[in-house]
Amino acid sequence: MQNKFRKLFIITNIWFSLLSHCFLCSLILGGKKKKVREGLPQPPTITHQSPKDYIIDPRENIIIHCEAKGKPHPSFSWTRNGTHYDIDEDPNVNMRPHSGTLVVDISRERAEHYEGVYQCTARNKHGTAVSNNIVIRQSRSPLWSKERIKPIVVQEGVSLVLPCRPPAGLPPPIIFWMDNYFQKLPQSERVSQSLNGDLYFSNVRREDSRNDYICYARFPHTQTIQQKQPITVKVLNLDAINDTMADFYNDTDLFSEAPVDERRPTFLIPTGSSSSKMVLRGRVLEMECIAEGLPTPYTSWTKVSGDFPARRTSFLHYNKTLHIANVSESDAGEYRCTAKNLLGVVHHTIRVTVKAAPYWITGAPRNLVLAPGENGVLTCRASGTPKPSIGWSMNGIPIENSPKDVSRKVEDDTVIFTDVQIGSSAVYQCNISNDYGYLLSNAFVNVLSEPPRVLTPADKVYQVIKNHRALMDCSSFGSPIPKITWFKDSRSSTLDGDPYILHDNGTLEIDVAQARNSGKYTCVARNILGIYENHVSLEVKEPTRILKQPEYKVVQRGRSVVFECKVKHDTSLIPTMTWLKDDGELPDDERLIVDSDSLTISDVTENDAGVYTCIMNTTLDQDSASAELTVVERPEPPTDLELTDQKKRSVQLTWTPGDEHNSPIQKFLIQYEDLLHHRGHWHNLTEVPGTKTTAHLKLSPYVHYTFKVLALNDVGFSRPSIPSRTYKTDPAAPDESPAGVQGYGTEHNNLVISWKPLSGLQSNGPGLRYKVMWRQQRLGSEWTQVNVANNSKFTVSGTPTFVPYELKVQAINDYGDGPEPAVALGYSGEDFPVTAPENVHAAVVSSTKAEVHWDPVPHHLIRGHLKGYKVYYWREHSLHKHHPDHMGKHILTFSGNHSHGMLPGLHPFSLYSFYVKVFNGKGEGPQSPEQQFKTPEGVPGLPTSLVVTNPNLNSLTLEWSPPREHNGHITGYTLKYHTVNNSNELGTEEELALAANETSVTLPNLKYSTRYKFYLNAKTIKGPGPAISQEVVTIVDEAVASRQVDIATQGWFIGLMCAIALLILILLIICFIQRNKGGKYPVKEKEDAHTDPEFQPMKEDDCTFGEYSDNEDHKPLKGSRTPSNGTVKRDDSDDSLVDYGEGGDGQFNEDGSFIGEYSGKSISRDTAEGPENSEAPSPTNAMNSLNSFV
Repeated sequence: MQNKFRKLFIITNIWFSLLSHCFLCSLILGGKKKKVREGLPQPPTITHQSPKDYIIDPRENIIIHCEAKGKPHPSFSWTRNGTHYDIDEDPNVNMRPHSGTLVVDISRERAEHYEGVYQCTARNKHGTAVSNNIVIRQSRSPLWSKERIKPIVVQEGVSLVLPCRPPAGLPPPIIFWMDNYFQKLPQSERVSQSLNGDLYFSNVRREDSRNDYICYARFPHTQTIQQKQPITVKVLNLDAINDTMADFYNDTDLFSEAPVDERRPTFLIPTGSSSSKMVLRGRVLEMECIAEGLPTPYTSWTKVSGDFPARRTSFLHYNKTLHIANVSESDAGEYRCTAKNLLGVVHHTIRVTVKAAPYWITGAPRNLVLAPGENGVLTCRASGTPKPSIGWSMNGIPIENSPKDVSRKVEDDTVIFTDVQIGSSAVYQCNISNDYGYLLSNAFVNVLSEPPRVLTPADKVYQVIKNHRALMDCSSFGSPIPKITWFKDSRSSTLDGDPYILHDNGTLEIDVAQARNSGKYTCVARNILGIYENHVSLEVKEPTRILKQPEYKVVQRGRSVVFECKVKHDTSLIPTMTWLKDDGELPDDERLIVDSDSLTISDVTENDAGVYTCIMNTTLDQDSASAELTVVERPEPPTDLELTDQKKRSVQLTWTPGDEHNSPIQKFLIQYEDLLHHRGHWHNLTEVPGTKTTAHLKLSPYVHYTFKVLALNDVGFSRPSIPSRTYKTDPAAPDESPAGVQGYGTEHNNLVISWKPLSGLQSNGPGLRYKVMWRQQRLGSEWTQVNVANNSKFTVSGTPTFVPYELKVQAINDYGDGPEPAVALGYSGEDFPVTAPENVHAAVVSSTKAEVHWDPVPHHLIRGHLKGYKVYYWREHSLHKHHPDHMGKHILTFSGNHSHGMLPGLHPFSLYSFYVKVFNGKGEGPQSPEQQFKTPEGVPGLPTSLVVTNPNLNSLTLEWSPPREHNGHITGYTLKYHTVNNSNELGTEEELALAANETSVTLPNLKYSTRYKFYLNAKTIKGPGPAISQEVVTIVDEAVASRQVDIATQGWFIGLMCAIALLILILLIICFIQRNKGGKYPVKEKEDAHTDPEFQPMKEDDCTFGEYSDNEDHKPLKGSRTPSNGTVKRDDSDDSLVDYGEGGDGQFNEDGSFIGEYSGKSISRDTAEGPENSEAPSPTNAMNSLNSFV
């Protein structure tokens, strides 16, 4: 027991030593350490050799590979069939220089002469390595033996097997069945090829009869194909067999003479209920079950002892073959195939055993590089079924026959080395074999003594992207293996904790590099023979990122497109922008312009469609983004227009769509040309969805149709297709009557019958004309008719005035009459009404409105279509003695169903006259007798003027003129006033009642140098009218006035006053021009002269200067409120012509003015311009106004 534990302890220590030396071994073998390797001894190592089973082509020279390396370079020798092979004695065999590879020239010797088992040996002074046993065999593709194959005659429904039996070749051939035309014969669940190449029929059918069933064998190594003689199969039913028995009796194989009925399945292959199969591990397991039966059986598979390996299992040849790749021991067990049809089921069980040629468990033994005094282990661990045997050799000699070595001990599959010394270097061979193969591996033990060296270049700079992994190499060499330690910057401590990871090969890793990890690093390699330092640097860079990616684009052909690709990168790295199209280079085309952050494609074509990728590369990283470009265009025109299913009134049109250019077709538009009636004019007929390519078209008679089709997608319509052939429809009687039939008179004694004529497409035939029919709408009237051609109206003369007629217009042509038309109603010509409305009178509603009443005129006296009634009215004069003027007439029109109407916008306290007329489509009838009415009093108008005179220190005089429109008897005036400070705040309001005959008033006890605002309005018994306003500033005291006089004597002030006077003059001229423009129309003048006093006007700018006028009346001052008596009001009489008349728009009175001009909403211009008559401002007042703003 103690010996076992001791052996385990020794092996454990040796394994640790082995692991520590693996890196040194890799250094010796690696390509980067060539300079180090050149000065170090190394036993031979086989680097390349031919396969164990080497099948050669007899038409080519034989090359047997054997390459090896070592220091010094090894020499080579060969054995053939177990004995030394002297290549110098064979002139056909040469060995390549510095190599063990043999080249055999077969031009003078047959290739089969060199078949055998070859083994290569490579040796130098440190050891000997051997290759595998290489078995050389010549490939063979023999011809099929000549044979005469008799035709096979079988009864329909029986099973049949056509044998192939190809000649044995090396390697075995690939079998397939074809016909005389080199077409593969069709296979199915009923007909299939077995693994051995035979062709199986579960049951035969009449269509299986043919004379060219040919089996082919393809030999893959020589790429040759051999052909079997064709096999003839004739499938007959029982009666046919009896009839032809004599013909085939001598030279025909006949199967199944008994009648064939439906039958349950039986297996043709394999036979019996069970069988067994052996397969090697790692190979392919193929099992097949082919059954016969009628109807054809269906085959399925199950594994009795488990499930199928899903990823390695497939079912081939219509489920008849089970295929399992890369077989493992777990695939052993029982498999069951089942064949089933309507009549029964049959099973077959296959027992599968898995054997294994030797295979490595932990891999082949690895080379050992040891320092003197160190320990090591060579392990050759493999498995197989049956269990393989293991044999060791040293330098090609069985180890038991090799010189004894106290440092070496063999333990089954392990060789243990303890305290090795210089001179113990050798190459060891491990040979593992069983009945199914062998493994041969070379591994050397190289004993070296070397001080440490770092192979990584000094002062190497490592660059890494932030948040990526950083790896800094410290590749070292030495024997014993050097120990590696790392330091950063000040070398205060070794780097062996987070975030640093030190790998066994000396590499220092930082899993997630950050900017703080940048700096200078030192790696130190040391062993018992010395120490070696190497310095490297790490730079952590910002990552490259695409900030704005290119976007998916849909562009019409011929336009331009821009893909943007904006990137952020580390400023110390040099970026390179690359664009790809469909993962390839951009086309060399001047239309593609690459800028620093974009790709522009001008004049896009369909070839430009694809996926474009921008790639930003730096020396360390890259980022990429892609976007697709779809190029669209109007679709190509449809083609291949064809007319089918032709009938008298319809036809079917089919077509082939053109290329839709990446934009789906939404619909098709079908147009037609009428070559008979409208040649050269295309009309839209119908539309169909884009998914259809046919349309059923309804047609009209007597048309020569030609069709064309247009396709529409998101871009637009395609060009029209090539027109179809002409399709002529036969003439027929009209299908419809003219529309729009009406009758009217142009004179009082005629009737004009008109209609909308039919088009050429509606005529349905030649000789189109119209049968016009009419009669009076009364009992017993007879129809009168006339035929009219090439016209759309007919005039009937000598008719009574305004009599109803029934009308019909029927279309006819040379092929018959159209449908019976509907009856329309019309009237003969109108005449002027013969009487006036009666019982005309007026009722006064208010001071501004009156309602006129009349009796409707009888219908027979109107003699036409009643259009309405017109009320003519005018103002005779005001009832006030000062207004005797006569006004023009006004007209209000009312519809025919009215017997009264309102007259709005009247002047209060006035006398009006009026009369009423009825009118029809011909014109107006006689007028009714004139009537008169008076309007009552209303509120007065605005006083004509308000002027401030005689301003003193604490008093002033107000003078005014009465209103232009009294609208009644003036009963007095009301004066209100209040102070206004510089911030427009109002003082306490004062109010005075004045007599009707007063036109001025003096106000004492006013404050000096204060602004006042005055409001004055007149009153009647109906109430106060609108107020006129005025503002003024009282003068300052004498001391201030004297200072003003002194200022006025100054030259600069005189110049200022002159400039102000000039400015006032210019403004007066402008105001005069504007006022003239405002009154140039008659309506304007009458609005100025006639204002409805019941409507309070808003004041207009009257362009007066000096004293404060009323142009600010309705602009509220800061802190002010509108005086109660000065509020603008509207009473119930605020009506317009539009409210009461129905024909006001477009009607004019006798003098040409618009009849709605007096609507009650107009404002008196004269009253609004009252201050224009005020006296001119004095210099003193001007000074007072100026001082009020200082």
